[in-house]
Amino acid sequence: MMNSKRFMAAGLSVLLSMGMLAGCGGTSTSSSSTGEIVTAKLTVWGPSEDQAEDNNWLKTQCEAFAEENKDKYDLTFEYGTCSEGDAGETVSKDAEAAADVYMFANDQIPTLTSANALSKLGGTNLETIQGLNSETTMATVTYEDAVYGVPFTGNTWFMYYDKSVYSEDDIKNLDTMLEKGKVGFPLENSWYIASFYVANGCTFFGEDGTDESAGIDFSGDKAVAVTNYLVDLNANSNFVNMGSETGADKIGKKVDAMFSGSWDAATVKEQLGDNMGVAALPTITIDGEEKQMKSFAGSKAIGVNPNCENQDVAVALAAYLGGESAQKAHFEARGIIPTIASVDVGDDAVSAAQVATMDGTSIVQPVYSAMGSYWDPAASMGSEIAKGTVTHDNASDKTESMNTAMNTSTVE
Repeated sequence: MMNSKRFMAAGLSVLLSMGMLAGCGGTSTSSSSTGEIVTAKLTVWGPSEDQAEDNNWLKTQCEAFAEENKDKYDLTFEYGTCSEGDAGETVSKDAEAAADVYMFANDQIPTLTSANALSKLGGTNLETIQGLNSETTMATVTYEDAVYGVPFTGNTWFMYYDKSVYSEDDIKNLDTMLEKGKVGFPLENSWYIASFYVANGCTFFGEDGTDESAGIDFSGDKAVAVTNYLVDLNANSNFVNMGSETGADKIGKKVDAMFSGSWDAATVKEQLGDNMGVAALPTITIDGEEKQMKSFAGSKAIGVNPNCENQDVAVALAAYLGGESAQKAHFEARGIIPTIASVDVGDDAVSAAQVATMDGTSIVQPVYSAMGSYWDPAASMGSEIAKGTVTHDNASDKTESMNTAMNTSTVE
């Protein structure tokens, strides 16, 4: 998982099966509005993990959709393999030859819409989707005032900790935690370091992240105060910079708490066993005031190709694949954490922490192209702090230089 733009798309390979080359297809004998059965063939793409021989979630759910709607549709499916992280590049290459329904990471929405490869959602299906998901989750698939996908899992990070070291009161504040044990944080990772600056009022594209003209505001005293906080944090003997990796194998050995996402749950469980604690982000104390850390929130979603001949059927299938029963099956098959609160995940602490973070201690990661100018300057700041080249004496100058760089267009 992690931020798909920065950590997935560049390194993942795309496995193209013969079914992927079939494109949008199918013929309709009539409209379902007439009461007659619609005959259609849909091409559906998903990651290989959802099409395993022993637990083929994608095929099982598509067939369940066909069975539940056999009085309306006579459906056949053709499947292809494409990860969510690769969908933006793969689908956009030839939208007309791509799948009718596919899975994608939400930060690819601008790329997909520019290629006429992703349909807007509307009508009763959209109303149902909005009714099942939180405002934050829906915001991750909203672009230019339109909804472009059915979310099926969140993408964010939170905190793991050793319950033998920290109490539930201790984990409310990061500075309190540093008094009792060692805390690891990927200081040089720009997907994470933003949480400190946002805590103290820095913004991405306005207060609600929807004003592209506002740019990125990591300027002034509010941002300098955070840089100074991070200089002190790095100097704390109980702070461990975990570099660009989350390093889940270090918990219980070199650190007592760390920050990561659901992808590291199994490793943390191996390290801590019954002492594994999971929680949303703590506060930090800046200039004597507690400020709430906030991580980026994104999602993975089901999309519909606007070039698909059977739009109504494809949208209905997408809504089903992101619906309650399919999300429950996804969780049971692969531990994919649902976005729908009513889906029963038992007492799964990781699910609870992810939902609490998405809906309480996060900001929606912007998908504007100008966001591309943020990543490198933020990572550079973290690296310089870790190396000790950012000090209290030059924190103001370094912070303003970072802010300027963040608002300077880059060519990717």
